[in-house]
Amino acid sequence: MIAKFNVIIHSSSRDAIILLCCVRQVKRSEAEPNEPLPEQQSKMSIPATPQTIYRKDYQPPAFLIDHIELTFDIHEDYTAVKSQLHCRRQTEQADLILNGENLELTSVFLDGQPCDSKTYAVTPQQLTLFNVPAQCVVSIEVKIRPQENTALSGLYRSRNYLCTQCEPEGFRRITYFPDRPDVMAKYTTTMIADKSQYPILLSNGNLVASGETPEGKHWVRWEDPYNKPSYLFALVAGDFDCLQDDFVTRGGRCVQLRIYVEKECLEQAHHAMRAVKKAMQWDEEIYGCEYDLDIYMIVAVSDFNMGAMENKGLNIFNDKYILASHETATDEDFLHVETVIAHEYFHNWTGNRITCRDWFQLSLKEGLTIFREQSFTEDTTSETVSRIDEVDYLRTIQFSEDNGPLAHSVRPESYIEINNFYTATVYNKGSEVIRMMRTLVGAETFQAGMDLYFERHDGQAVTIEDFVRVHEDASGKDLQQFRLWYSQAGTPRVQVEDYYDAEKKSYTLTFKQSCPPTPEQPTKYPFHIPIQMGLLENDGRELFNELVELREPEKTITLENIQSKPVPSLLRQFSAPVKLEYDYSDAALALLFKHDTDYFNRREAGVRYASRIVFQLMNNAISIVPAIYLEACRSTFQTMQHDRWLLSRMLTIPSERYLAEQMKVVDVDGIHSAREVLLKAIATHLRDDLLASYQELQSKASQNQFDMHIIADRSLKNFSLGYLMLLEESGIHEIALQQFQTALGHQMTDTMAALKALINVPHLRDEVLKAFYDRWHDHALIVDKWLALQASSKLPDTLDRIKQLFLHSAFDVRNPNKVYALIGTFGANPIVFHQGSGAGYQFLADVITQLDHINPQVAARMLKPLTDWKRYDLKRQVLMREALTRLTNASSPDIYEIVTKSLTTEEQYYG
Repeated sequence: MIAKFNVIIHSSSRDAIILLCCVRQVKRSEAEPNEPLPEQQSKMSIPATPQTIYRKDYQPPAFLIDHIELTFDIHEDYTAVKSQLHCRRQTEQADLILNGENLELTSVFLDGQPCDSKTYAVTPQQLTLFNVPAQCVVSIEVKIRPQENTALSGLYRSRNYLCTQCEPEGFRRITYFPDRPDVMAKYTTTMIADKSQYPILLSNGNLVASGETPEGKHWVRWEDPYNKPSYLFALVAGDFDCLQDDFVTRGGRCVQLRIYVEKECLEQAHHAMRAVKKAMQWDEEIYGCEYDLDIYMIVAVSDFNMGAMENKGLNIFNDKYILASHETATDEDFLHVETVIAHEYFHNWTGNRITCRDWFQLSLKEGLTIFREQSFTEDTTSETVSRIDEVDYLRTIQFSEDNGPLAHSVRPESYIEINNFYTATVYNKGSEVIRMMRTLVGAETFQAGMDLYFERHDGQAVTIEDFVRVHEDASGKDLQQFRLWYSQAGTPRVQVEDYYDAEKKSYTLTFKQSCPPTPEQPTKYPFHIPIQMGLLENDGRELFNELVELREPEKTITLENIQSKPVPSLLRQFSAPVKLEYDYSDAALALLFKHDTDYFNRREAGVRYASRIVFQLMNNAISIVPAIYLEACRSTFQTMQHDRWLLSRMLTIPSERYLAEQMKVVDVDGIHSAREVLLKAIATHLRDDLLASYQELQSKASQNQFDMHIIADRSLKNFSLGYLMLLEESGIHEIALQQFQTALGHQMTDTMAALKALINVPHLRDEVLKAFYDRWHDHALIVDKWLALQASSKLPDTLDRIKQLFLHSAFDVRNPNKVYALIGTFGANPIVFHQGSGAGYQFLADVITQLDHINPQVAARMLKPLTDWKRYDLKRQVLMREALTRLTNASSPDIYEIVTKSLTTEEQYYG
């Protein structure tokens, strides 16, 4: 399951994020659309302290379920669910405990005989049958009400269709079951529904039978031949258009491909179908993983908590990651569709065929599948651009998690609400850990380890330890110390010092590692850190490129026959998720920025130099941007025209959020002001180059094709426009306005680029926003772009506009995609969210209070910007803490866990 929420711009897998949700059919009272409903208000009470779950307390399930037969009889105001569980005891415990939430129990049978009230007990969370036989069949009937399920976990109604989301613990909202990933069963699912309202009935596996009932309904039966945990169960009922194709596997099986979309959206699904086939072919070629069912289905829905879900054979997607045409989607949207489709498809083996023993092992499937997804994207687009984007996301989002009160290891030791651990640490840092493992054992040996993993553990629910062990067995390498990457939280720091002995012609490097304390882990052991490094001569020629393995707290290496002091290129390709500390001179950074043969590190030198300049400007150490840096930018711009997509990344300076991560106490206003000075200096220095580039690429980049060369041209053209707009020249404003007017309704990439450039021009902003909304007001996904753009503005009145948009008819607080677009983007806009009055904090607390009674998962995701309150100045600390304290009486464990950890974590765990 993808849980990154790419609110602004990218991640899993990972992540900014992403989503659409909430049930529009819930009957409202006369309350305003974006105010709590009366029945929700009545539930606002202080919760009992939620239970903490610990990894050390894991026990195997007392009973296994070999087979479950499900029947869904769908009615207008409820759905009757009958389940028949074929149970087998595997411990001494004789009581069968089944999870269940929000279920109306109708009947319970044991081996065909009705159970009386003395033989079972029901609580709001469980059904317990006492003293059942070692092997038995339990039959249960419940009623559920999908139309009332605003949390979108379990079975819920959205618009005119029903669909499910069961990961991690949604199946217990469908029927009573041991809802844990190590209980794997074969599923047979029968669905009965009105044919006119629900002509399409889908579930996992293969369609084995269908027919009509005497009452005039129709029914279908799906059978999944593979054991799976309950979180992979899926059901969809509704009326959709269907795009059909097929794929012939390397073993000769013809697999039916089906993508179901809402009516009138079929033309926007063709790119997704091409992406499915590309992912299937890549997985066969690279990993030898062949699809194993007769049919592979995707259903795109507009109300969904996550980006997508990998249910066996029936993936359910947020339509944001399926629908794409050049009129309605940007190049970035096209790329995200490919990435998310690949991620969910790759789960078929890394997550479905081999799944997690328990939820503490979540990175076993998500970190691994993010790694596979990233490898796919690197192979099919640009390896360096993809790597830059991956690392930018990691440093901005995951490093922030490691640097605050919510820091946790890739394999956490405890949780209160498992939904809160679908994080960048579990996903993206988990992927980096696997990337390091590949680096240490070598690419071919790593592939042999993956082959062994599939062979040894197919059909099992396993642990991270099992995954590491297969790579030890395949490579013969001791990875015991390496396992600390899974158990220790925090971002390690690697300090590097060097010494050149001119007489001996030797060069010495000393590496020192440390890791700051994190909650519940005050002391850290040394990590096993792979450091890919090179050396450059002063003319830019490369001398050395090797891998250094740092296992000790301190390690020294000496290189002989070095004729002059070199410039080290350290941590190439970001070979480990660490913070590297080395005292580069300005001249050394400029040299690397212009000449490093490792393009990732070439860009990294530019990032380091730009960051240094921002902090120097903030501290009044300099008053203008150094000419050596600006000349390095010009040299890069002129010499890298052969790779225009990469060039647009090379001159992108660090974001305000990234810069904030470098500070012990965040100076919000100082970062913003200094960064604006740097941006304008670059734009001024490169004005003629940028304008010439824009004019040259204007016609080349106008073609509506998903072609990497055209995408690269379009990327550099719009990158150039963004910089030029900083000069506030009326002629440039006219260029942007002309691009907007020409592209509107025809080419979304150019439209959004122009709109983004104009959103901070007060006298043009309202004109273009109105034109955009008038053209696209009836397209929900495009309206999300309109909301997000306004929430990203740097103008002083942005918060007032966000409050107005919150009440706008285009916004629905019950719809997660709307919330992520408006509120999520607002929380990621530092200069607006952290304005000195604290109005941003209070507004966010108001929104979260309301959301918590509608959709706790979404509410919890919106809360993150408040959690780092101790990293800001004293005035902001007080205001942020006040906002957090207001949320201590939240009704959900999702909010309770985050708030309590944020308010109680010691000062030492910040920064």
